[in-house]
Amino acid sequence: MLSTGKTVSSRLLRPLSRLPLWLGSDGRAASSLPKELIKKHKLENDELRPLYMDFQATTPMDPRVLDAMLPYQVNYYGNPHSRTHAYGWESESAMETARKQVADLIGADPREIIFTSGATESNNMAIKGVSRFYQTKKRHVITTQTEHKCVLDSCRVLESEGFSVTYLPVQTNGLVDLELLEASIRPDTSLLSVMTINNEIGVKQPIKEIGQICRSKGVFFHTDAAQAVGKIPINVTDWKVDLMSISGHKIYGPKGVGALYVRRRPRVRLEPLQSGGGQERGLRSGTVPTPLAVGLGAACSIAKQELEYDHHRVSMLANRLIQKIMSELPDVIMNGDPEHRYPGCVNLSFAYVEGESLLMALKDVALSSGSACTSASLEPSYVLRAIGADEDLAHSSIRFGIGRFTTEEEVDYTAEKCILQVSRLREMSPLWEMVQEGIDLKSIKWTQH
Repeated sequence: MLSTGKTVSSRLLRPLSRLPLWLGSDGRAASSLPKELIKKHKLENDELRPLYMDFQATTPMDPRVLDAMLPYQVNYYGNPHSRTHAYGWESESAMETARKQVADLIGADPREIIFTSGATESNNMAIKGVSRFYQTKKRHVITTQTEHKCVLDSCRVLESEGFSVTYLPVQTNGLVDLELLEASIRPDTSLLSVMTINNEIGVKQPIKEIGQICRSKGVFFHTDAAQAVGKIPINVTDWKVDLMSISGHKIYGPKGVGALYVRRRPRVRLEPLQSGGGQERGLRSGTVPTPLAVGLGAACSIAKQELEYDHHRVSMLANRLIQKIMSELPDVIMNGDPEHRYPGCVNLSFAYVEGESLLMALKDVALSSGSACTSASLEPSYVLRAIGADEDLAHSSIRFGIGRFTTEEEVDYTAEKCILQVSRLREMSPLWEMVQEGIDLKSIKWTQH
């Protein structure tokens, strides 16, 4: 029997998942459920799902993407690499259509798109693959301190293999210093990797200018564009990008699929990470999952059609959120450059409030205190430390993610709840009380007993 959950007048809070039907060995419904599941089900039905304001972590799948995928989950199930029958041909045709849809979004040739399992694999392929292929002549790689963990960890693996890696610092606004970047390029530099839009603070790096520097110096340029593709206009030819990482689930597509753009002219060579049947130009062996590739293609096609509208609407909602919060609360700092940024990623530090406490207080809104890949750690964000944020401000930051399906009501509710809870937590803070009395906290010499 299906449980409908609680009925609420507000559409902001939605009921949790329904009770699963357990079957016995005879195929009939089991007479009793394990106690743990009954308890879990009761909890789920007593609670309401929070609003979703964490679009940098992942995005809900657009229903139009699911519509495009379903036929390839059920009816057209052929292996796209089977060349001897219609099942394979129809899957291959769908895969190549998806490849073109991805290419069209970034101004590339379809032959330059390699399907992967996501941006993490794409980043690993680009950084390790290019570095290892050219290692007999060049053994130096450049990146920044605010890259995604998978880029930084790939660079650390290269260091363990004897490569030299330069981790460029960023300025207090989160942007890389172009003069320092150019000065860091050496005759043996093979690759430079800088992300387009940062996943924590939303700053947009000067990718076009970096591309021109790299092309003039004969260095390959890779950018992790997982947070940028489908959200800002991109043209890999204009930007002079040689490799670009793309993720499906960041653009309202399915999880478990992504792509790597690899330039053909001037040609970029890379050593494949995995061996096998030689699919995807020999760079990524393994059967391409047709339904996922179709989903990524559909997501890219929709993003291209709606990019301008989405950007305008997300900008409006982000401004609404920031203005509401900052007009009511003092001592709120927006992290990252206020101009060169993607508006849908708003990272705010609330002085004299512990970020984790605020997250718990805002449990009916799904938010993050940093990257979803590292937010389980209680360490302050390495991105915020890289831009020079004080340790206490780094600990008090919250990331608000706004996307295609966010409503004005959700933004207003989040802002009002945030104002209420920050005010409450500050009232409990002795530090806030001291500041109100005019005491300069930095002048205090704290002693440890």
